Amino acid sequence: MKPINAFLLKNNLRIAQNPCVSPDFCLDWAALQKAFFDASATGLKFYEKSRFETAAGTWTLVEHTVTGDTAWRLESTTLADPSKVLAEGVLTKPNRAVFPASWENLLRLKNLIQEKDAASTIFPTGTAKLGKSTLGVGARFTTLHWPAVEWAMSALEIGLTANQNSIPRELVYDVDAMLGNRLDTVPFPFIGTNVPEGHQGQSVEGMSHGCVLSKLKTGFHHRKIAWSFNADHQPIGGKFDVREDALVKGCLLASYITFDLSPELALNQKADVAAIPAEVVAQTRARVAAAGVTLDDAAFTALLATVWTPMQKMKRRDEKYAAARAAAFTTEVGRTYLRELSIDELPGLTTPETTAIMLALCEVLGMPVNFVAPAFGFQKNSPYPDNAALKKLIEAQWNVCAKFGVSIGFHSGSGKSAENYQVMGEVTGSALEIKTSGRYTYEMGVALSQSQNAADAALWKDWYQFTLDMAVAGAFSADPTEQKMARIFVNTSLEACGKSVDVYASPAATRAALETLPASAEHMVFFEYNFLYVLAAGGKPEKSALGDHTPAGYQQRARFYAVSPEARLLFSKRIAAYLIFLAENTGLASKERCAATSKLLEGYATLDAMLSDISR
Repeated sequence: MKPINAFLLKNNLRIAQNPCVSPDFCLDWAALQKAFFDASATGLKFYEKSRFETAAGTWTLVEHTVTGDTAWRLESTTLADPSKVLAEGVLTKPNRAVFPASWENLLRLKNLIQEKDAASTIFPTGTAKLGKSTLGVGARFTTLHWPAVEWAMSALEIGLTANQNSIPRELVYDVDAMLGNRLDTVPFPFIGTNVPEGHQGQSVEGMSHGCVLSKLKTGFHHRKIAWSFNADHQPIGGKFDVREDALVKGCLLASYITFDLSPELALNQKADVAAIPAEVVAQTRARVAAAGVTLDDAAFTALLATVWTPMQKMKRRDEKYAAARAAAFTTEVGRTYLRELSIDELPGLTTPETTAIMLALCEVLGMPVNFVAPAFGFQKNSPYPDNAALKKLIEAQWNVCAKFGVSIGFHSGSGKSAENYQVMGEVTGSALEIKTSGRYTYEMGVALSQSQNAADAALWKDWYQFTLDMAVAGAFSADPTEQKMARIFVNTSLEACGKSVDVYASPAATRAALETLPASAEHMVFFEYNFLYVLAAGGKPEKSALGDHTPAGYQQRARFYAVSPEARLLFSKRIAAYLIFLAENTGLASKERCAATSKLLEGYATLDAMLSDISR
């Protein structure tokens, strides 16, 4: 048994209450297979909508609903022994076998599926319009949003980047490193501390596995709508050099890689331009000029010296991604992936000249990108205040991107105004991606606050109080950045409700002022701190409790997977409504289609009714 599975079983952290921690979706195969031979066994659920074909026969997903352990059932009319198709197979009838839903079996199934049908949409791909126009749907806390995303894609008939997270910042890149307490930490200046990597709790392989199973359970794959999985903010260079092989291995199923050069660029190590191959310099200069960007020799040389080493490391990582896919997958569609160049986390606004030279180098080095993410000065969940200024900023970048055939990735894209999104869509002709991971934790807060279920109300009360505790502690922190940011969050929350912001005589005064506000997910104090609650041991606001990968952290995470059907429906409808709003205002779907989809969404009284429409 894998160490991670033994850890989860020992601590009774089962998939049904804590999915996607292990790369496997079966922790105890010995126990699960017995249920297939016990006529009195209960709890097995056969997902009839999950059925699909390979050359070996017909496959169905089976789940034990109590534990969450999952199996593949194969029925074959051609094979003498179907139990040999995947690892650890067991015959239940001469023509029927079952297999554990292990990570290794998932990778083998991908080949079997895509060898049978290259147009299959069970697994993420980079096909259709996904490399040009998409919405990036991540989440910084759970996977509970997936069915709603599948519904939105089905109803709107558009493919999205339906799975997206920053790795290793949000996801555990290596479960063995987690068990060995070897995870690094990520600085969060606004709370004045570092939080362990993978603060969402789940592993990248587990998320990769779970998002495929989710689409099979709802029958989404029958719609033949392509979707993608973005391994976001893949860190290039710096301290990540020694870990890049593990990052590549974990992101094997990602069909879309975001290369984040900021770790290497932060080192500010200038390259010797004279040592760069002359043909590379000449080709890059010519491509920048062809894009209509004028750079004098000094500016060109300075930019090239700044970015050359990071670009070399991006090339090395890109080659490793390609090699890993070539070794694991047998089809062209299974090996192909999209690329995004992220330069949005560097200080200041990105200049068109920087964008041009970076895109030119990507082309010259043989790794052309589909998206580039410049810095526009966006703040999460805050509208851009000046649409005319925003239009000019985007136009300056689009004039370059269009010459390279590259779409713009808008990071920190949550919570912008309809007018902001309209500007983005109009300037780019909808050749864009909006990344929105911060939004969906907020939407769960709204859903819980509206639920009439007692357990939901208790979770909401505890969650909201946690964010107030974090805000008050931060407002009196000795760390100047933490104090400044906390007071901005507090002031913004109070001002939005017409309250005075002269509240810093003491922590008690600040708390009293915040407690005069009705508990609401709309307050900035909730939005900024909410994601830290998911893996906070015991739900405590102490910094030492954050990002806790021990049983205490995962027991906290399980509270969200125990929310009521009422809360899940409220949450799912809000997720879908937000995606409809984005699709309409960015031009990814017509106003008529969005209006009809909104009307359909309003009519659902149960989550089952909503999800049953996904496969139609």
